[in-house]
Amino acid sequence: MSPTSIFAPLSTPAQSIFELSILVLAIAAAIFVVVTALLVYSVVRYRRRCDDDDGREPAQVYGSLEIGLAWTIPPVIIVLVLFLASARVVFAVQDARPTKDSLELTVVGHQFWWEYRYPGLKIVTANELHVPVGTRTFLNLLSADTDHSFWVPRLAGKTDLIPNHPNRMWIEPQQTGLYLGQCAQYCGTQHAKMLLRVYVDSREDFDRWARQQAAAARDDGRVTEGRRVFERTACINCHTVSGTPANGRFGPDLTHLMSRETLGAGVASNTPENLRAWIRSPGDFKPGSLMPPMGLSESQLDDVTAYLSSLQ
Repeated sequence: MSPTSIFAPLSTPAQSIFELSILVLAIAAAIFVVVTALLVYSVVRYRRRCDDDDGREPAQVYGSLEIGLAWTIPPVIIVLVLFLASARVVFAVQDARPTKDSLELTVVGHQFWWEYRYPGLKIVTANELHVPVGTRTFLNLLSADTDHSFWVPRLAGKTDLIPNHPNRMWIEPQQTGLYLGQCAQYCGTQHAKMLLRVYVDSREDFDRWARQQAAAARDDGRVTEGRRVFERTACINCHTVSGTPANGRFGPDLTHLMSRETLGAGVASNTPENLRAWIRSPGDFKPGSLMPPMGLSESQLDDVTAYLSSLQ
């Protein structure tokens, strides 16, 4: 089973959608079988025979009450059943209420990465979402530029992020692990590389992660030159590193960059080698990326990479 399959739900809203999809597929399959059987019967029963009189027109039947009822009542019942089942799931998903241990966070879609804000925990991170298992987590969806769509198939249905139109969804994962998703709305040249990674942690692991993310950045004292280069270039206009002059909001928060497993919204593993290559030329990873190459010298690249690699 694919780790992103809608047929392996592990969250309450995803389970509701899955059950509805099974009902719809079952009804559609039944209709297909009935229609195919009638078609095959008609082809065989009324096929042309060698002794048919080509000049005689078959008997014409008009105004049959039985036939009229047969093709009117069953479709009406089918549509009514599907409507009621769909409405029940829609209202159940949209009307979910917070519980005493619910988690609230804000998701902001950017070209082409994800920003996650945990207001109650004073955490801002990017691209890799962490939530506790068994907890109802509400996501307030915003867009910083154009239309995006948040979709992690095993956790919930897709919901759009629309500029100036806040949306809301929730997940309640029942099993720890990594869940993969994708921006499901074309948002520009790198739409296909705007990936989603949702880590469902045990409550203990999530609390440990939250404490680490809320702490100020602690860099290695041996990377002072890299920090100096970082703070004297345009990097600080777009990125934030807590405890430093860098407080930009246009790009991802880098305070705990090395706690993430990937770079560029999932396009590459977060290794010093990939990080250096990304700083040198982001367009090599994501053509059309809004982060420009900074034109650093080789020694400056080494220094900045060493500094960012120390941000745990």
